[in-house]
Order: sequence, then C-alpha cells, then structure tokens
Amino acid sequence: MKLKRFLLRYYPPGIILEYEKGGYLRTKSIDLLDLTPETNPDELVAEIRQSEPLITESRAEQVKHLVLRLQQKQGQQNHHRFCFCKELKAHILPLTNVAFDKSGSRFITGSYDRTCRVWDTASGTELHMLEGHRNVVYAITFNNPYGDKIATGSFDKTCKLWCAETGKCFHTFRGHTAEIVCLAFNPQSTLVATGSMDTTAKLWDVESGEEVATLTGHTAEVLSLCFNTVGNQLVTGSFDHTVAIWDVAAGRRVHTLIGHTGEISNVQFNWDCSLIVTGSMDKTSKLWEAVSGKCVATLVGHKEEVLDVCFDLSGQLIATASADGTGRVFSATTHQCRVTLEGHDGEISKICFSPQGSRVLTASSDKTARLWDVQSGVCLQVLEGHTDEIFSCVFNYEGDTILTGSKDNTCRVWF
Repeated sequence: MKLKRFLLRYYPPGIILEYEKGGYLRTKSIDLLDLTPETNPDELVAEIRQSEPLITESRAEQVKHLVLRLQQKQGQQNHHRFCFCKELKAHILPLTNVAFDKSGSRFITGSYDRTCRVWDTASGTELHMLEGHRNVVYAITFNNPYGDKIATGSFDKTCKLWCAETGKCFHTFRGHTAEIVCLAFNPQSTLVATGSMDTTAKLWDVESGEEVATLTGHTAEVLSLCFNTVGNQLVTGSFDHTVAIWDVAAGRRVHTLIGHTGEISNVQFNWDCSLIVTGSMDKTSKLWEAVSGKCVATLVGHKEEVLDVCFDLSGQLIATASADGTGRVFSATTHQCRVTLEGHDGEISKICFSPQGSRVLTASSDKTARLWDVQSGVCLQVLEGHTDEIFSCVFNYEGDTILTGSKDNTCRVWF
C-alpha cells in the first residue's frame, strides 16, 4: 500500500486518504467526529498513527497541519444572517420537493406538473426541464457528492435517472405497482433505492438500469428510506408502524424494528452507521442500534405527531419536528432533550441541521422557516415571504445558502 495524497473533509470533520493497492487507486476516511477547537492536535495525531498504518512518521507533521485546518474551520464564528435573494416561480402547479447538489451551485424542484427542473442557484435561471413522467414527480435527489446524476420518483410508478449536465434520461426503472414516494442513491452512486405505496422498496443498478432486488416484508406503504454512509445497509420506514434494516448486497432483511405504535414519518442513519433514528405519528422518536436492531431510547415530549427527525453530521445530536408546532434537540448519547424550539404558529414538517451543527432550520405550515441556535434554542431569524405552507427547507454543503419550497408554487433562495 502506498499513500498518494490527503483530502480534507470539513463536514463532518475528517481526512480522506488516497492510496494505491494492487495497482488500483483506493480511498479510506479517518472520521474525526469528536474533534473540537480544544482538541490537542499532537495527541490526536499520535492516536491516528497507532490505528492507521498508512500514516508513517514522515507524514505526521502533514496530518497535524490538516487537523489544525479543520480546527480553524470549526473556530470560525457562524454569525451569518440570511437575506432573501430571489423567488423562483418554479412551476405552474404545486411543488413537491427541492434539493441541492453538493456544492449548492444547482438545485432541483419536483412538481405536480409532472416535471423536475434544474436551476442555477446564483442566477436563478432554469438549466433543464426533465420531462417524461406521466404523473406527479414526488421524490427527487442528486447523486451527491458527485452531482452528475438526478433521480426522480413519480406517482406514475416509475423512477427515472437523468444526466444532470445535459438533462438526458439515462434509464426508466419500471417494476413498482404503485406510486414511488421516496428514493436515495447509495454513497458510491452505483445503486438507487426506491420506496413505494406498493409496500416494497427496490434497488436499481445505475449503470445498467436493471432491477437488482425487491425488498419485501412491509405490509403498508414505504414512506422513507436511507442508506448508511458505507452503503452496505438500507433502512426503510413504513405506514405499518415498523422499520426494517436491509443488507444491500444480499437484498435481504437483517432486522425489523418493532416498537412504534403509529406510522413512521422518517428514518435516518447517523454518520458512523451505529445508530438509526425514527420519527412516528405516535408522537415519539426512537433511537436504535444498527447492529443489533435494539431500541436504545424513546425520545418523548411532543404532544402531536413527529413529522421529521434527523441527526447532525457528527451524529451527536438529534432534531425532531412535530405537528404540535415545536422542534426539539436531543443528545444522541444521553437521550435528554437539550432545547425546545418554540415560536412557529403551525405544524413543523421539516427540520435539518446546518453542516456545522450550530444551527437548526425548520419549515412550517405558518408560511415561515426559522433558524435556531442549537445550544440556546433561541430563534435567530424568521425567513418570511412565502404566502402558503413551507414543506421543504435545506442547507447547501457550506451552510451559507438556504432553499425553501412552498405550496405557493415558489421556492426561495436565501444567501
């Protein structure tokens, strides 16, 4: 094995090693999820050297320099105030979803008008209109971090794979017998997973366009799914009140997570693939061990359904959004509620952390999105201007641009 070069990853903090083995170029990552500006860099480098044979004595100083750069990035104060930049009358009919590519330079919108559109973030110009679906385009995503492909899932029971650069359709994935409502690329961008109202999830080969596996076992609609960061497991959440963990390579179920007493609204792995968080209409969220499938905590406190749930990038915090109009931030280790986010006048349907993990963004039926301080729970900013319910809100990779999508048929870009 021969080390070729280092790559820096800011969110979550880590160092990527590019090395040569058997004539092939490979990569592996050193995750530094517990890194803080106070971490002793010399001690950390010594720890890394013990566990990673590619880091030899001669490379230690270089690694220390990278650690210092990551700490410097963490130390930068995040006092960014978002200003409304532009409103895009994206579609004639209502929007369903919005998503950024990794850099945030482009985003996509899905709509009831049966199209997905690709936009340039800076100028607000439409780059491509992806046409071909025969019903609502509901689920949309880029194959981040690459950003060269787009997948769209539709109520017409198909998923389409597109070239993000040209707008050309590569494949149409046919096989589901009901609406497709969720989808995701695996981290390697070799597979697309789709979840459907037909109670199944399917895996599709990006290159060939062929179906790889049908994941059967749920008895009601599959409403959410998520690959882990390695790509060897997929988690699915269903209206049958259960969550399933699947072995991707074998296409079979490893665990069924039973405990919720209501429909599952969202599921997500943490960064190091050890935990899964689930949100449910039973007003709770649950934390599960990915390896054993055991429930390690039930996160309570909401008075109405939990509509969304997510980890921060380091996997140390969990945010929940509820129909009771509040958000909550929990510790993933102590399972205690750290702060309650109060201020919205309607249900919160979406919640997400900034890449830095210092802010939380919420989208509400009260026509506003709000930005909150994670530590204090204080509302830092109200993003106003939409004239109807906001159902989607996302940060770009750097955390300096926000996208909101609303039932008023517009999306807004905030810099």
